[in-house]
Amino acid sequence: MMNESFKKIIDSFHCKYTVFEKGTDPDIVEQAYKAAFQAGKAGGFYPAIVVLEEYGMEWLKYAVQGDYDRESVIDGCGDNGQDILRERFEEYTEEDELRDYIGEETEGDELHHFCGYVSFREEVLVQDTLLLEIPVKNPWEIVGYLPMGGWNECPGPEDMIAICKYWYEKYKAVPAVFAGDVMEFYAPLGLNGVDSIEAAKEHYAFCMDRVDQGTRTYKLSELAAGLAGSDVWYFWWD
Repeated sequence: MMNESFKKIIDSFHCKYTVFEKGTDPDIVEQAYKAAFQAGKAGGFYPAIVVLEEYGMEWLKYAVQGDYDRESVIDGCGDNGQDILRERFEEYTEEDELRDYIGEETEGDELHHFCGYVSFREEVLVQDTLLLEIPVKNPWEIVGYLPMGGWNECPGPEDMIAICKYWYEKYKAVPAVFAGDVMEFYAPLGLNGVDSIEAAKEHYAFCMDRVDQGTRTYKLSELAAGLAGSDVWYFWWD
């Protein structure tokens, strides 16, 4: 049974949702997401998976408060996502060390399944998990409803919307999973013909931990090798 305070917050979004209880087979959630993704093309919505853990519920609660202007945040989305990523990459890297940091790895982990809501010990849902059908025209506007970010090195919601817009236009990738300090994208076209090192640089700019804690070699080329065959993008801000 869903926590009553959680239900009140979720009902404030005024959209259809499905709750999957803690302990459920995560494949069921992923299948439901992909079905909703297809249905949303005609239904006027984009789906998003939200893990109903305490930290994530804090920013959901903020999103339905009266002083949060969702429409203003969405309407303020700029076409500067590429610039934001370029500036972040330059901030995080030294030009004279870049070649070594890129490396020459040819193998990396391919991702084909969401994992932000999975208990790795038992391979079931780590917490009650929500599938929302968010009534937005464009997938980057999901972040206006779910304003994640603005802590540690995670981009704030305004920058994140701009980045999501840029990535949708470039890769057709959409924000799909929101789990506290984890965010995952669904990228059904993969890198959509974009060079994998170029994509890896953007992923690192978005989330340094994707390389610094998410690879074995700490090299961009390892991430790039995995991204070349992936249709799920994973980000975790420690």
